[in-house]
Amino acid sequence: MLRSLLRRHSTSSSAAAAAVPLTSPTFAIFGANTGVGKTLVSAGLVASLLAYPSPSPSTVAYLKPLQTGFPDDSDARFVFHRAPALLRRLPVAGGGVATRLVASNHTLFPSPAVDPLPERQDAVFNYGVEGEGEGEGEVAAVEEKALVCRTVYAWREPVSPHLAAEREGMPVEDEEVRWLVDRWLAEDGDGGGEVWKVLETAGGVASPGPSGTLQCDLYRSSRLPAVLVGDGRLGGISSTLSAYETLLLRGYDVGSVILEDRGLSNDRFLLSYLRKRVPVHVLPPIPEDPKDDLTDWFSESSSAFSSLKDGLQSFHSRRIQRLNSMQKKSKDLLWWPFTQHDLVPVDSVTVKDKKIVPQFDACASWWTQGPDSNLQIELARDMGYAAARYGHVMFPENVHEPALRCAELLLGGVGKDWASRVYFSDNGSTAIEIALKMAFRKYACDHGIIVDSEKDTRSEGSVQFKVLALNGSYHGDTLGAMEAQAPSAYTSFLQQPWYSGRGLFLDPPTVYIKNKTAHLSLPPSIWHEQLSFSSLTEVFCKTRDTSSAAKLYVSYISQQLSQYAMSNNSEHIAALIIEPVIQGAGGMHLIDPLFQRLLVKECKNQKIPVIFDEVFTGFWRLGVESASELLGCLPDISCYAKLMTGGIVPLAATLATEPIFEAFRSDSKLTALLHGHSYTAHPMGCTAAVKAIEWYKDPSTNSNIDLDHMKLKELWDGALVNHLSLLPNVKRVVSLGTLCAIELKAEGSDAGYASLYASSLIRQLREEDNIYARPLGNVIYLMCGPCTTRDSCTRQLTKVHRRLQKLS
Repeated sequence: MLRSLLRRHSTSSSAAAAAVPLTSPTFAIFGANTGVGKTLVSAGLVASLLAYPSPSPSTVAYLKPLQTGFPDDSDARFVFHRAPALLRRLPVAGGGVATRLVASNHTLFPSPAVDPLPERQDAVFNYGVEGEGEGEGEVAAVEEKALVCRTVYAWREPVSPHLAAEREGMPVEDEEVRWLVDRWLAEDGDGGGEVWKVLETAGGVASPGPSGTLQCDLYRSSRLPAVLVGDGRLGGISSTLSAYETLLLRGYDVGSVILEDRGLSNDRFLLSYLRKRVPVHVLPPIPEDPKDDLTDWFSESSSAFSSLKDGLQSFHSRRIQRLNSMQKKSKDLLWWPFTQHDLVPVDSVTVKDKKIVPQFDACASWWTQGPDSNLQIELARDMGYAAARYGHVMFPENVHEPALRCAELLLGGVGKDWASRVYFSDNGSTAIEIALKMAFRKYACDHGIIVDSEKDTRSEGSVQFKVLALNGSYHGDTLGAMEAQAPSAYTSFLQQPWYSGRGLFLDPPTVYIKNKTAHLSLPPSIWHEQLSFSSLTEVFCKTRDTSSAAKLYVSYISQQLSQYAMSNNSEHIAALIIEPVIQGAGGMHLIDPLFQRLLVKECKNQKIPVIFDEVFTGFWRLGVESASELLGCLPDISCYAKLMTGGIVPLAATLATEPIFEAFRSDSKLTALLHGHSYTAHPMGCTAAVKAIEWYKDPSTNSNIDLDHMKLKELWDGALVNHLSLLPNVKRVVSLGTLCAIELKAEGSDAGYASLYASSLIRQLREEDNIYARPLGNVIYLMCGPCTTRDSCTRQLTKVHRRLQKLS
């Protein structure tokens, strides 16, 4: 009954992320293998921590999340009995100060096969006073200390937890384990003094947990610094270094390595190999006689454990000192993008000085984040392989497997049925500039502007190429990309004095939800009325191509192009560039797909190359792999970045049709596309992209995939979205794929990108709801990844709804 309540609680909206106090030194004890002495190290470390007077910790908490062979074998029970006994033998125990140690040990969830069920153990130990030993004793002024030992899940059979869980009918989900560990980490000591926490894992670093997840992966989300118990036996150097590198690859900080001396000098080699990056402590040989109670061994080991304790204390102090200094130093040294530093108080910088709080990344780290925890591990491992195998390889006239495989996946996925070439670059803005060069060359060839490409001769003396784009568009920060977007706060004289806006910018119709209804807002330049739909599904229906709205759009588009052509004889609309379906940085506007589809059709009729800027919208961001699927039309050129690599490293790609590629072919190098950067198609980025692209669309790794329709299942609760749209302080809601955007009602300076209208709401979401949101003026939005669970999305959206209700 208790476990079923726990399971529900760990996935419910009330299960807020636990705040981990950094003031409590906390370490995870990992082993290079099973049987290397993790529990002996735990007991020795705990005794050493409790042995000394203030400022030693007032409480030591020991946790064994997974235990097999129970109750015959209980690591928590061993620590509970052994650590207090060791205090009497340590040479400076108590330091002449009377000490009262209150110890406890209990098991939360034993397997049904465990018989008899263990009872909670409690004991009091007195040192340096009359009646020393177990029991109350007569004490006057004493130093109070506590040892709290816990086992979370225990199985009877002495096998790996994944086998024990299966054989004994007590499966345990990863989230249950993590939730309980997080709650343990968040606990304070009863006495109010310093608390040290020691978590001991089971088996080796890569031993499976009860679900089969490796333990180095199971506990990774807690970000605990590690103590690695190495192997002093023959072959132990290899297993210890393998374990060490496994931990590093998963982002663990290893504070110390400690191992038994078997006479093979493993410690000396490890210290040399690790180049003193990590302290290596040596324990005397462990007696092999099972009748030896290890009392003498622990006494002989006391200096090693004391040294380990001091090293960990120093490690923790350096860590805390650095974390506490980061807020001020970041304000003094860094120049953040898109940030007015005067509006950021030092204490609002998200590195907190007293605790680490897991937060929901509501802006998906500028729209890049796509992976779940499993994909993050896979990406780190694959990138490590690519870095070790390839380093960096110059790309022109070369090929390597990651780049070729990535190109194959792009052409078979987002470029399926239209693209034939992949041009790699480093970021979205660069991908756009490459696309513009491609489009302009193709237009010049198709319209006879270039007579002889090898000699770079033109048919007329003065030619200017412009783009056709939409107001509210945004295509990147580099100078060329900014020229292809409409005037905005991003292109003002303050930001880009060279900006001239080389384009014809049309007013797009937009779609949004208000009062549970999908509305179509037509700009006055098209029509003066508003339309509504029963659902967003109707908005994307291609039967609208013959509607009255379609006729209005065609008329508006034709009129705008004709007027521009008549008034600008030397200027050519040489490319159409649009963000398909959603304009991101412009305010998360959903553009009527019918309008964009007809715009693409008209441009293709006039042989104007079509560019889709899918830097934001690509790779399932809008619920499908490519937004072209929602539009029902295809580009000539398309740009991708952000989600392409799972958000772990920059990489971009510009895809093009074969006719676009042919426009650059000749016998002269001068007609080639002379654009690139030093790290074009870098192997680590291509490797990450291969893993992410495959992961997103595989239902065995992404449970959100609807295989029947090859789209994401609905991630945002429709009823909750409708409730948001009813709030009086909400102007509009856009919910599509991984995006849910909410524009707050605001007037004048409270509206637009420069608005601070949502500041108090954002502060509450960050500080009280553990949602890291970053607004676009008075537009707040939540953005998840393609692999984020619907339950998680619902929890975050519920918090936002509650805040907006109060704001009303």
